[in-house]
Amino acid sequence: MQASGSWTPPAGVLGELVEAASHRADLARQGASALQARLGTRHRGPSFAAALRAGVEVRVIAEVKRRSPSQGDLAPSLDAGAQATAFAAGGAAAASILTEPTRFGGALDDLTRAGGAGIPLLRKDFIVDEIQLLEAAVHGASAVLLIARALPPARLEALHQAATALALDVLVEVHDAAELDLVLAAGYPIVGVNNRNLETLVIDVTTGETLIPRIPADRIAIFESGVQTADDVRRAARAGADAVLVGTSLSRQGDATAGVRALTGIARQARGA
Repeated sequence: MQASGSWTPPAGVLGELVEAASHRADLARQGASALQARLGTRHRGPSFAAALRAGVEVRVIAEVKRRSPSQGDLAPSLDAGAQATAFAAGGAAAASILTEPTRFGGALDDLTRAGGAGIPLLRKDFIVDEIQLLEAAVHGASAVLLIARALPPARLEALHQAATALALDVLVEVHDAAELDLVLAAGYPIVGVNNRNLETLVIDVTTGETLIPRIPADRIAIFESGVQTADDVRRAARAGADAVLVGTSLSRQGDATAGVRALTGIARQARGA
């Protein structure tokens, strides 16, 4: 991530996803009045931030994910409501709901269907516009994802403020040290480190091991991508992660409840002051 004056749009897969998200946002704005009318009757889910701060264990954010650009189809017929309920039964602190339709097979209605699980829901998508935040709020999300590499810093700040005004928590995702420096300077309280480079789709778990220890202890630090086993959660714990976000491996599990349960119960370790 560059300083705002030198920021350039993302390339590769991330660039394609951001461009597609911009087109969807243009279409969604046509229904802005209807969304605003529904906002007053929205169901506010449990706090995402509070769920991740609770307890002494590394918290698991389990992801509803039907397909991915790197792996193709994972579970095309997956039911978001049933999957989120299974995650909750296994001890997941929250569910990440991928709503991107083309490359991930998601839908906004998945948020609504997952609402019965009783755990906070993160809308995970390529958010570039305030209309997507309004969609998230209306469909029952407790939090949204903003990707630092996808947005100029000033735009990231504007969307963060808009999400907060809608009572949505915000997971701000970084991938390298320069992004982390800017995100920490901005004071964002929930920071995710993605071990996957979204432009190339390559995973390097040393990314999280290197960057998470730099996140102050008063922030929530999330280790994303590359988590499949309890040993991977222990790796994240050693880096000082408060939570892990797990998607692909759980989508391939025949028993999602058991899959989540196998990743829980691992104690957090202290991170820098």
